[in-house]
Amino acid sequence: MARHLITSALPYINGIKHLGNMVGSMLPADVYSRYLRQRGHDVLYICATDEHGTPAELAAKEQGLPVADFCAQAHDAQKAVYDGFALAFDYFGRSSSEQNVEITQHFARKLHENGFIEERAIRQVFSPADDRFLPDRYVEGTCPHCGYDKARGDQCENCTRVLDPTDLLDPRSAISGSTDLEVRETKHLFLLQSKLQREVMEWVARHDGVWPHLASSIAHKWLTEGLHDRAITRDLDWGVPVPADTWPELAAEGKVFYVWFDAPIEYLGATKEWSDQDTENRDWKSWWYDVDTDVRYTQFMAKDNVPFHTVMFPATELGIREPWKKVDFVKAFNWLTYYGGKFSTSQKRGVFTDQALEILPADYWRYFLIANAPESDDSSFTWEHFTATVNKDLADTLGNFVNRVLSFSRKRFGDEVPAGAEAGAAEARLGEQIAELLAEYEQHMETLQFRKAAAALRALWSAGNSYLEEKAPWLEIKTDKDGAALTLRTAMNLIHLYSVVSEPFIPASSAAMRGAFALADDTATWVTPEQARSLDSVPAGTPFTVPPVLFAKLTEDDLQAYKERFGGEAA
Repeated sequence: MARHLITSALPYINGIKHLGNMVGSMLPADVYSRYLRQRGHDVLYICATDEHGTPAELAAKEQGLPVADFCAQAHDAQKAVYDGFALAFDYFGRSSSEQNVEITQHFARKLHENGFIEERAIRQVFSPADDRFLPDRYVEGTCPHCGYDKARGDQCENCTRVLDPTDLLDPRSAISGSTDLEVRETKHLFLLQSKLQREVMEWVARHDGVWPHLASSIAHKWLTEGLHDRAITRDLDWGVPVPADTWPELAAEGKVFYVWFDAPIEYLGATKEWSDQDTENRDWKSWWYDVDTDVRYTQFMAKDNVPFHTVMFPATELGIREPWKKVDFVKAFNWLTYYGGKFSTSQKRGVFTDQALEILPADYWRYFLIANAPESDDSSFTWEHFTATVNKDLADTLGNFVNRVLSFSRKRFGDEVPAGAEAGAAEARLGEQIAELLAEYEQHMETLQFRKAAAALRALWSAGNSYLEEKAPWLEIKTDKDGAALTLRTAMNLIHLYSVVSEPFIPASSAAMRGAFALADDTATWVTPEQARSLDSVPAGTPFTVPPVLFAKLTEDDLQAYKERFGGEAA
């Protein structure tokens, strides 16, 4: 089986992420990873918190904590939420790790050796009150375009225009609030992306027709506009230090690498963190170095991260002239909106992942988000849509099927799977239908079409209900007890099949379904279409139990309570 390396965009350390962040990277990566593992592939799913940059320092300052302590606490808080969502990372690291420092500095040295990094003098805002140069986000002021008085030096959150600190009206230090600011000359390192333009264009072109249109179009747009040399250092206290053996003057000034230079390198850094925990059995370079034909690398991210992963980081990898693994497939997502408006961490708009878990178990959210993933277009979260999906798909179609089959069988036949008659024409038709739907489900999972995969999974669940309605064992038992037993035995085999193939979407509920049957040797990791056709994995005589209700129906009172707490429309 092939080896699959999977990464999802690193969640920024500053705050718990909202549902849009979850569905735009980590959750679909988890669903795909789980599926591949079940199919027998060797999978390594790596992620980490992105911990450098001005927002981390500013957030730490607001909380009165050293930035290292703030990041450590925030990392643990985020990891707890991801555990709650059952994200099965092989490793969830930190971009502030020693491993990332080591690899980032190595990449920088190699780029310098190959002529792709140079020092340049630039003019930058300096605050005498703080006795330091201020990176872009450390300068606040009034946006010259829309008049928003809390715009940052890199971008106005209100009108989204990209800014330079010197563009701001009435600028002030975000550290001290001082308005006594000067513009002074200082030196920074620049990555000469312009020299790598042709190589990056050729590399991206090789993926035309392979990557989804969203990822490919964004990459080509950036390349058409031209790659510009980019400053890759900042004046911050927290970050990967510029190595003194290569740039002693800048190191002495405390320069660190720009967060968007070291963050993608943390994919490698986190893999080394994982490897260093068990060096006898893990080799991180076997996943990253000189493995082009051995490892298939898939990245998951929202569309705002696409340029960094399809253009900027590949430029870095190409420039170091070493055979590090480059991405094979970029699965990019559009936005999940909240009633048509943006989720906003800073403005607390929308549903955040910790709040979601306070309301309902993870499987409710996992299924809804993937079934409505913003793949081809933006999609909107509304409480009305969420409630309707939970009730129709999870509670009625799947949950009700499981409960009524097991409850009715126990009531009429006891605590073992009944034997009954031999399978007949209805069961043969059902087997063919299930095999066809399962093949469709597999195809969509293989091609990372998550909404289509969810629809195929839902169709599998619906097939069981249709079969049950056709056979009507509650009527059948009055005239043909063996026929009713056959119907229930077949339906129980469907439940077991659902427990296996639904696991990537709803792992906790799948475990509950599978655990209902006391099978002596239940080691199957997947059910192939051919195996599904026979519907005989749970033989007669197998003891079973009725699990608790898998999915509770959401009421009108629930809907109103959610809307009152979170708002029923975009702000």
